[in-house]
Amino acid sequence: MGNGYMGKVLIVDLGTRNITEEEIPDRIYRQYLSGMGLGAYMLYKHIPAGADPLGPDNMLGFVSGLLTGTGSLFTGRWTLVGKSPLTGGWGDANCGGTFSPAIKHCGYDGIFVRGISETPVYLYINDQGPELRDASQVWGKDTVETEAHFRKDWTGRQLGIACIGPAGEGVSLISGVSTDNGRMAARSGLGAVMGSKRLKAVVLAGNKRIVPRNRMEMKRISAICNKWVQFQPPFMTATMMAGTGALMRALPSVMAQDGLLYKMMLKKWGTVSMNQMSVEMGDSPIKNWKGSNRDWGLFKSHSSNPEAFSRCEEVKYHCYSCPLGCGGICSTTGKFQETHKPEYETVLSLGGLLLNKDIDSIFYLNELLNRAGMDSISAGHAVAFAIECYEEGVFTKKDTDGLELTWGNSEAIVSLIEKMVAREGIGHILADGVKQASLRIGKGSEAFAVHAGGQEPAMHDSRNDPGFALHYSVEPSPGKHTVGSGLYYEMFKLWQVVEGLPRVSPLYMKGSKYKADEDKAKAGAANSQFMNIVNGSGLCLFGALLGSKRIRVFDWLNAATGWTLTPQEYMAVGANVQTLRQAFNVRHGIEPKSFKVSDRALGRPIQTKGANKGRTVEIETMMRDYWLQFGWDPETGKPFHETIQELEAGL
Repeated sequence: MGNGYMGKVLIVDLGTRNITEEEIPDRIYRQYLSGMGLGAYMLYKHIPAGADPLGPDNMLGFVSGLLTGTGSLFTGRWTLVGKSPLTGGWGDANCGGTFSPAIKHCGYDGIFVRGISETPVYLYINDQGPELRDASQVWGKDTVETEAHFRKDWTGRQLGIACIGPAGEGVSLISGVSTDNGRMAARSGLGAVMGSKRLKAVVLAGNKRIVPRNRMEMKRISAICNKWVQFQPPFMTATMMAGTGALMRALPSVMAQDGLLYKMMLKKWGTVSMNQMSVEMGDSPIKNWKGSNRDWGLFKSHSSNPEAFSRCEEVKYHCYSCPLGCGGICSTTGKFQETHKPEYETVLSLGGLLLNKDIDSIFYLNELLNRAGMDSISAGHAVAFAIECYEEGVFTKKDTDGLELTWGNSEAIVSLIEKMVAREGIGHILADGVKQASLRIGKGSEAFAVHAGGQEPAMHDSRNDPGFALHYSVEPSPGKHTVGSGLYYEMFKLWQVVEGLPRVSPLYMKGSKYKADEDKAKAGAANSQFMNIVNGSGLCLFGALLGSKRIRVFDWLNAATGWTLTPQEYMAVGANVQTLRQAFNVRHGIEPKSFKVSDRALGRPIQTKGANKGRTVEIETMMRDYWLQFGWDPETGKPFHETIQELEAGL
């Protein structure tokens, strides 16, 4: 009889070539789960204070979810963890595809690497055990070529492969790790960590069983959840979605959102379903966050219409254990014959953020960045930063290698990103993100560098939803959109299963979103706690957004492990993980206040036109109120010394 998790991790020292296993006590799983929580436990335990993110003391972890492979739905996600060279603190990136179960099929909940290899290597694991092998034949290849190399002679079950491309090899601080020919664990710059270690790939070919405690109960809960996923009306159109966004912008009141609508959009179009709707309602930052929907209205944003991507889609695909299937492979007429369907974040970071309406360039850059292993959110910000520097006279044409960096100039945008991938000319300056670029350039360019603690924020405008501003600023890995917002809290509907959380009214005035109060602090803290549970389980955010009574992660966890924890007790586990990650940052010299997102993303100065006209965010008050919810020092954001001592005693 199993309990869902494998009970051990693998530790590989690339410098000494020593490979060991570490048993993980059951109490650690109860305190932190697997996934993100197990990663936090291992990194806090093994990385010394002040370690160089690109040095041998940093540890990079590939961690599966506790629910992966147990018969639950939406639980095929894995988490990449390490000390981030981009922010200097805790780093994580999340990815779907097929790699998460492959980790557990090798008999581990996580694979952790430290040290630096003298030569390029890859880690290979099968049922006979792990070994390091020479990777000189694939060093220099892109991510798709690398996977093809490992699969060409493989005749067994599907391999799980995670690898870096040229961006990671070149130690770009905005590089990530790729699986499934371009599925990216893109954030936090952890591809640079893998590249600095000269670890080209992790190749998994295990065949071990994953056994939950109560398989029949897992199936019963999954069957209930699947009924909600399969419901799909036939009448939705892209024009309706754009019109809905415009209506939401115009109305003084807001209707609380239900995740069932978003699920329907995802099932039909994928994440690009939000493209024009988000622009119209003010959710998408435009023109390096200084523009608005007035600059990127329906006439210009038609290139990002969801149907434009659906027309090119050859086949839909599902991640492991996903009944929804929001992914797709598109055919193109350019250099690359096919590519993953671009995600919302990619389309808007390479489209509206740059006023680029050339869809062919977006398809091309999507594949280029996937193959290079570079984060499209950060890459788009770097280009937007460069364009504004050029516009304001910080860059001359000589500085830009002759490129005419103007808004919407798709040829120049493509050339600049190609230079970033190759670390060539001006691309070398931009390949480490906007904060590092502004520090190198000076001349007042920091005013154009939009980031949170060094990481560029996602394509969700915090002036439209202040909850994004809060989580961009207070999360141990800042700038990320996959943790919380006011909208997410509405869709999670946690108050239906967790006692004491504030309810959201079905209809409320739009202006109330901008008033910092205790309920918003409680909601923000609950988002963080819940997403630590989601990421510890391997659950997909899109599944979680269906609502906590439809996607019953707490019940799944009990059925998989044999535990009898209440939702409140699981939320306490989520708080443990958050405190441990924040303590990691404090140990490594991070001042939490320094992660506050750039003023431009807070409505400073206030916009005078467009969807977010006149809006500003009371971020300092929101940050203090949020820290209070965790029992941390509200003035500094640091857990109290006694809290850290108690936490360390349990490790």
